[in-house]
Amino acid sequence: MYIQRAAEKAVKQIIETFPVVLVTGPRQVGKSTMLNHLAEDGRKIVTLDDPDVRYLAKTDPALFLQRYKAPVLIDEIQYAPELLPYIKMEVDKEKQNGAYWLTGSQAFHLMKNVSESLAGRVGIISLLGLSNSEVTGVSSEVFSTDPQRLINRLENVPKQGINEVFARIFKGSMPRLYAESNVDWETYYRSYVNTYLQRDIRDLTQVGDEMAFYHFMTVVAARTGKPVIYEEIASETGISSPTAKKWLSILVTSHIIALVQPYHNNVLKRATKMPLLHFLDTGLCAYLLKWNNPETLEKGPMAGAFFETYVFSEIYKSFLNAAKEPPIYYYRDKDKKEIDLLIYENGTIYPIEIKKSASPGKKAIKNFDVLEPVTEPEKFGGLKELKIEIGTGSVICIANDLLPINEKNWIVPIWLI
Repeated sequence: MYIQRAAEKAVKQIIETFPVVLVTGPRQVGKSTMLNHLAEDGRKIVTLDDPDVRYLAKTDPALFLQRYKAPVLIDEIQYAPELLPYIKMEVDKEKQNGAYWLTGSQAFHLMKNVSESLAGRVGIISLLGLSNSEVTGVSSEVFSTDPQRLINRLENVPKQGINEVFARIFKGSMPRLYAESNVDWETYYRSYVNTYLQRDIRDLTQVGDEMAFYHFMTVVAARTGKPVIYEEIASETGISSPTAKKWLSILVTSHIIALVQPYHNNVLKRATKMPLLHFLDTGLCAYLLKWNNPETLEKGPMAGAFFETYVFSEIYKSFLNAAKEPPIYYYRDKDKKEIDLLIYENGTIYPIEIKKSASPGKKAIKNFDVLEPVTEPEKFGGLKELKIEIGTGSVICIANDLLPINEKNWIVPIWLI
């Protein structure tokens, strides 16, 4: 069963604008499935997972492109980056938009080669697992705290209680788990992790010890929703801090985790500089940490962290699916005052607090005041020209309805994002 993807519209726009489209993202999120669904009659489809095809692509890329002439879809391009300069020559000669469709499940070496070989010729979409909108068949939108947008969305989005939300968090976002009812959750993720370690980590990186890296992944999973402290991660895993930093970057570039940068401003002098870590698939995170079902996860000590990570991933996906760079930050200062997420767009900051609660109350927005200096920077030693507005804030939680806290901040049910 094909599940319609929110990114299809962005892909179609890129196809009309660039000669090459690259869909990148983690394994098994449906990159090639989506492009196969969009492919017109006559487009050749070839995968570099096939050893014979890969050998030809790597040893004689010119002959490969003669054999598989455009329009063509080339799956798993990271296995033969040697093709990229030849694709550049072909698109410069033919000047045909949408000629080459590429997918890549890893970005370790791929993105550097793409930027060098296809600069100005390629449109890139990052595809992650299914969003809640895609699972429920609701139209996807870039997340905004705007109350009117949220009010309009109320008419079309099905409500979800805490049990449904945590069932979704536990299950994760991999399309196959939703398209095929007979797939066993634990078996699926065990196979997924084995494939990731044995193929991507061993074949595409210099990590020699797969089991050490697996242990590292479990330690990182336990820190989802927390600031990154490399020394602590290194100590828990028995590796050096530089190695921890390098391995964490591998998880980022393979779309397993995202690092949210702290928001800093010259008038917010006490803000921390540590990034915040979030797993991008809560099902994979739950598997690594040996949670067996959504009920125990919801009642366990990490329920709040999983809830926050899930909200982050939903907002993050909403931007990626529209081919936009997510303008997402977080705030934490030396007084341990925190704001879970900040969306910064067009000179305005929109603060977001995330609470695993049905009625969080006004206390949830108590830290939003720490941002006030950015609205009058000249009073705090900054330039007047650097003034930033504070927009509508949201407290995303397990409420039954969309409700105002005050004139600037709203309680937003998680199922509405």
